[in-house]
Amino acid sequence: MAKLVLAGKANCPYYAKAELLADYLQANLLDFKVHKITQHPDKWEQWLHDICEMNGWEHRQSPIIWRELLDRGGKGLLLGGVNDFLEYAQHYYGITSMMLSEEMLDIAEENLQAHIEIEKEEEEIKSLIKPLQIWITSASGPICYQLIPLLANGEVFGMTTEISIHLLDTGQFKEVLCGIVMEAEDMAFPLLRSISEHTEIDEAFVQADIIIVLDDVLLNCEAQSLENYIREVSEICQVYAPLIEKNAKSEVRVISSGKTFVNLKAMMIMTYGPSIKPENVIAIATSWESAAKAMLARKLNMNAAGVKDVIVWGNITGCNYIDLSHAKLYGYDCALWGPANFPRPLLNMIYDSKWIHSEFQSAQSSLSSQVCHCVGMLPAHAVATVLRYWYHGSPPGDIVSVGILTKGQFCIPEGIVFSMPVRFQNGNWEVMTELEINETTQEVLGRLAHELIQEKLIALKEIKEMHPYGADKITSKKYLHQEMETLPTGSL
Repeated sequence: MAKLVLAGKANCPYYAKAELLADYLQANLLDFKVHKITQHPDKWEQWLHDICEMNGWEHRQSPIIWRELLDRGGKGLLLGGVNDFLEYAQHYYGITSMMLSEEMLDIAEENLQAHIEIEKEEEEIKSLIKPLQIWITSASGPICYQLIPLLANGEVFGMTTEISIHLLDTGQFKEVLCGIVMEAEDMAFPLLRSISEHTEIDEAFVQADIIIVLDDVLLNCEAQSLENYIREVSEICQVYAPLIEKNAKSEVRVISSGKTFVNLKAMMIMTYGPSIKPENVIAIATSWESAAKAMLARKLNMNAAGVKDVIVWGNITGCNYIDLSHAKLYGYDCALWGPANFPRPLLNMIYDSKWIHSEFQSAQSSLSSQVCHCVGMLPAHAVATVLRYWYHGSPPGDIVSVGILTKGQFCIPEGIVFSMPVRFQNGNWEVMTELEINETTQEVLGRLAHELIQEKLIALKEIKEMHPYGADKITSKKYLHQEMETLPTGSL
């Protein structure tokens, strides 16, 4: 019985020609069997080199065909390429192929698409067998404690994806970590394959798929300067980034969260870990977004879930700007009624413009204080929500505020992590550059960028202290608040 192995690049037209002839022979001859192997074009050269080296063959093109001496394995007898196979079929069976070039190209394209689909299915099957590896830093804190049940209940990654959680912190918190591990194990989450504690920094981030950075520095400007805190954060990231490059998977996703220097942590991890993909590092702004929505909902006497598309611009845990110009209301009880998915512009529903220019803006300065003093539920929910969007997509049409590395979007300077509106789809995010912003908002974004640039320069030790925005202006919450009071209602 003839047993042939036919291998080639998935998009190779000559492989397609040989494949069709081999399928015909197998369908019409009882003693003819063929085993087919396709490789992605990017992997073909290396695969061919390895198979030839293993068997002592000389062959450099696609396809490669050999006779099996053992069923799907063992050293084979090299037949050659497509022309050698055509001669073999003609000589032994009196059959050849008359396939036209156009047909060969069409089938080659179909083969490539089929190969990609098969690879995707295999990855999904592997993910079911091998759990998602999630590492959480500063895991002894309340955010991590609240986050673990949200990650393990299946709502974030899906009801078929198992996870393994690794809790990382310093040795002084080992007992706390052990207590969290025992409690999580006692809850017996079906999708939680394992949970473990780690206090040795050298073993951090091994095989990580997701890293959630929760490290915070407790700000006390009476004890030391803001610049010293920035340098402290930079030093933490200088330790983490090389370990992520060394130990984590190449496609690892890094989420910066917490209560202080969220943008800076994301920026420094990318700076000190140049091989980490910038599109895989984001900073979470959802806590501030949610707090602003709740404040607006209380004013309107409605459910906060009905407030959508509030944008958080700038330095998430520093000087930021809550933009209401694109905000919408769903399910708001007013004179005009419509379907549940009928939106109303928020600014049209708040007739008290003085409230926006006074109370709401004044309250913005307290938002940061509210978020920073929360016990952990809000930031934990924010991390879980963004992870769910990242893996399964955000609701169609919804705006999500995320800190990402700038590339000149909205005329914001390049090379800083700046919170801006994005959408999540197909496992990626994209900036919603189609949104329009007016000149006044654009000027505010420039001031916000200034603070982040200053933080970055101090972290990199290029300057020693923060410099004010402009000749006689200081970039601070108080100054920005004063400036925003002059904005027209439509800008908010």
